[in-house]
Amino acid sequence: MVMKLKELVDGVKKVVVIQAENPDGDSLGSSVALEQILVDLGLEVSMHCIVQIPTYLRHIAGWDRVAQEFDFDADAAIIVDTVSSALLKRTLEIPGVSDFLSKHPVLVIDHHSLPEPDFNFDAQYVIDNGAAAAGEIIFGLARKGGLAINAQAATSLFIAIQADTLGLTTESTTAESYEISAELIKLGADPAKIETARRELMKKSPRILEYKGKLIERITYHCDGRLAVVRIPFEEIEEFSAEYNPTMLVLDEMRLVTGVDVACGIKTYPDGKFTAKFRTNLPVADTIAGYFGGGGHAYASGFKVFDDDFEKVENEMIGAIDKTLISYDRENDAEVS
Repeated sequence: MVMKLKELVDGVKKVVVIQAENPDGDSLGSSVALEQILVDLGLEVSMHCIVQIPTYLRHIAGWDRVAQEFDFDADAAIIVDTVSSALLKRTLEIPGVSDFLSKHPVLVIDHHSLPEPDFNFDAQYVIDNGAAAAGEIIFGLARKGGLAINAQAATSLFIAIQADTLGLTTESTTAESYEISAELIKLGADPAKIETARRELMKKSPRILEYKGKLIERITYHCDGRLAVVRIPFEEIEEFSAEYNPTMLVLDEMRLVTGVDVACGIKTYPDGKFTAKFRTNLPVADTIAGYFGGGGHAYASGFKVFDDDFEKVENEMIGAIDKTLISYDRENDAEVS
């Protein structure tokens, strides 16, 4: 793994670090950490994400250096936290990006798995399905390669791991996750300061709190109460997103309702776009999203489709979730028996 990183940067002056169009704490933390590690090697680094970094992630120092424009002046690229072209669709649609990736060295770092990566350009891959986060893989690359991890990189990697393990609590969390987190604290990550910054960012205005109450009133339950769904129409996306992501206002609390195994936030757009974000209590989120070409983690995932018939898509989604839950129950009942 280390040689792949060294081979990529050998003779390179500038690297662009690319996130998918559903940025999260792991992808952003990993990107900023790579920026810091590579800058300490004397390289120039730019960071790209086709969408604006969501407000709830802006406690991560360096988020404002992530650009929606693609840096064609780079000599190489690193893609973090995805092996799916579907999650880079909008980036790949930028004129010249696919050609750039076909003609320059590309390294992909991820802890997700597909039957095989589906990019249409050559790349080197560092994929570890046993890692709880891409941040863990990057820590390993740096450690084994003798690369410096400064305090900001350590902080970013700590956040990345915490984000994808929900604070070191998911089934993907390993003893190594704790060991790496401890090492990152020694290198300068300050959990108390990180949490204080996150909580400050999570504060809500009275207007947003009132809106949250209205969202809670609109939650519907399906699959014998195991699925909670809230739909957010475009006019509310326009009105509230600049201040707070409507979906994230209620999604985690929906997941904590008695009997709920899957929480889903739906957004609908006038161009026919339908997006769904999932948080689950069972390791099924990635399976659900996979039915619709999406992806993510076992407990957090999402997908998007374009279809003007929102009711049809929602009904198909509910059917897919019901099927997934039944299959999960059968498999686990079989294991118990």
